[in-house]
Amino acid sequence: MRAICLYLHIHQPVRYREYSIFDVGNNSNYYYDHPEGRQNNERIFRKVAAKSYYPMLSLIEKNINKHPGFKVSFSITGTWLDQAIKWAPDLVDQIRRLVKTGQVEIVGETYYHSLAFFENRDEFEEQVKLHADQVKHLFGVEPKVFRNTELAYNDELAKWADQKGYRGILAEGWDKILGWRSPNFVYRPQGCQSLRLLLKNYRLSDDIAFRFSNRGWSEWPLTVPKFQRWVQDDCLRGPLVNLFMDFETFGEHQWADTGIFNFMDTFISSWLSEYDNKFVTVSEACELMEPVDEISMPETITWADTERDLSAWASNSMQSSAAHELYAMRDTVLATGDKNLIQDWRYLTTSDHPYSMCTKYWNDGDVHAYFSAYASPYESFMYFMNVLRDIEFRLGELPSKSLSKSSDTPIKQPN
Repeated sequence: MRAICLYLHIHQPVRYREYSIFDVGNNSNYYYDHPEGRQNNERIFRKVAAKSYYPMLSLIEKNINKHPGFKVSFSITGTWLDQAIKWAPDLVDQIRRLVKTGQVEIVGETYYHSLAFFENRDEFEEQVKLHADQVKHLFGVEPKVFRNTELAYNDELAKWADQKGYRGILAEGWDKILGWRSPNFVYRPQGCQSLRLLLKNYRLSDDIAFRFSNRGWSEWPLTVPKFQRWVQDDCLRGPLVNLFMDFETFGEHQWADTGIFNFMDTFISSWLSEYDNKFVTVSEACELMEPVDEISMPETITWADTERDLSAWASNSMQSSAAHELYAMRDTVLATGDKNLIQDWRYLTTSDHPYSMCTKYWNDGDVHAYFSAYASPYESFMYFMNVLRDIEFRLGELPSKSLSKSSDTPIKQPN
């Protein structure tokens, strides 16, 4: 038996605009859009939807209808759902159809794609609950497997997920941690009883996600027979190959003219044409075999940058200052009971914002610049802090409810 666990992450941040110091105290009507600038969220969402979301979801639906054995898992952030509900509700309807087939699983995470686990545990748990509630409301299912933002993972997070009753958790299969071991098995996190750990096979995942269109790559072009042979050969190191990547790999990061859609369409059929091959959801992967070993990750591992740590979001003083001031006002913001203000504040917790403040150079710096909506890390920081200053101004004008009451009452998301 050879199994592929295909997991795709669906996310779009709500970007803050070029909010100047002159806007603070004078323009609180909108932070998160720019009618003509790089931060026009509707324009960006519709562009990516046309290039990636619509064609890839249609490809997945076609293969689900064609192959009962084809299965895939999605993690979908609340910030993506908020925008899809406004601008492309048919995408939400299509995902709902896919989930109803039983061949698509939704993975749990934080609603706002935040790194709150490392900043404020109460906020982290609230965002996880908000996400689970929205998934239940929209798709009628409850997440059984958890992934933290950017696959940020450590032993402490695993213990939390185990205590919360999750069946499994996702992480990067990083060589520094695995050593001689293979990511192609199910593992048990250290100190956990029932939780299962699924590790990304980053080499095979990144062959699609990052190298597919790279003509300078020695293996270009990546053909279906070649990739299928690689996957089957890698199954000699373990029968479970976890292909984890961004949904936008298909059509946005790798454009349609690279042949990425035809490649994936053909690969699904080709893989399933062999008797011993199958696709599994993340929950099925957790049950595929007993854990072969226990793995400890005391330090946080992510799937970002060459270091695979949190440095993409917390390596300079701008990122540290922004996070400190943001989370320092959490209790005061929640105490107001003002749903609009609370959502404005929570949109700032999205990890894309400190990512755009990163000042790394070389290859990692190029990646950060590609994903940033701002001309420089310094401009991103300046606009972010200006928005925070305006939120402080609004706090001074709003009456507060008791903190205990607001903390006990989850803020519902728009449906």
